[in-house]
Amino acid sequence: MTDISKLDLKGFCTTATRSVFHTMLSMEVNIGNAEPGMELSGSKIVGCVSFTGDVIGSICIHVSRQFAKIMTAAMLGMEPDEVEDDEEINDVIGEVSNMIGGDLKSKLCDAGFPCVLSIPSVTTGSDFQIESKGWMRHEKITFGQQEQLSLVEVFVKVIA
Repeated sequence: MTDISKLDLKGFCTTATRSVFHTMLSMEVNIGNAEPGMELSGSKIVGCVSFTGDVIGSICIHVSRQFAKIMTAAMLGMEPDEVEDDEEINDVIGEVSNMIGGDLKSKLCDAGFPCVLSIPSVTTGSDFQIESKGWMRHEKITFGQQEQLSLVEVFVKVIA
């Protein structure tokens, strides 16, 4: 079993995010390092999946409502102004978080940390933060297109 501190969680998240956006949404995204304490303000949607096994944790994708509509339109072959249904938006954000989380789960299993993935959850609102404490690792990257800045966060703790 590999030491969890030696895993390139940021690299795993970067690769998974680029791949999911390219393959499922036909979108290219820019990836960057998030500043410590960086949060999205305003109306946002957060899709999360958790994993449990020899390692526990979660991965959360934070996107603005506007970028969520762009993502939904891309996945459904529509224009962003045609997207009106919150359920469609939540489904797409949940599915994107599930695909990125599934890729991370696979990398963790390959590194000797077998785990299973939960179903996705989606939270919508304005000016809220997700705070999580007590993790061995907490990594954060930014992604987006042009002015659409978004975040991927991963929290990990070994329990075995």
